[in-house]
Amino acid sequence: MKASKIAYKPVGLALGAVSGMLAGALFKQAWKVLGHDDDAPDATDEQRTWSEVLIAATLQGAIFAGVKAAVDRAGATTVRKLTGTWPG
Repeated sequence: MKASKIAYKPVGLALGAVSGMLAGALFKQAWKVLGHDDDAPDATDEQRTWSEVLIAATLQGAIFAGVKAAVDRAGATTVRKLTGTWPG
């Protein structure tokens, strides 16, 4: 395993935590903009419809994946600029 990959591990973990928090906040805002309640439905919420639960889960997954990819890519690019090597 490359030394740059090992050195990037703690940075990657920190970026993962930040991206999770950012994605959660973005999802809450997107859910409100779509005109829904403040809280997205849980899969076991009896009062919510199948379509509402599945739309919320799909939207949340898409936002999380997009934010994670953007943050990971920005972190790797920054490491390359600072060290001259790609961490992956």
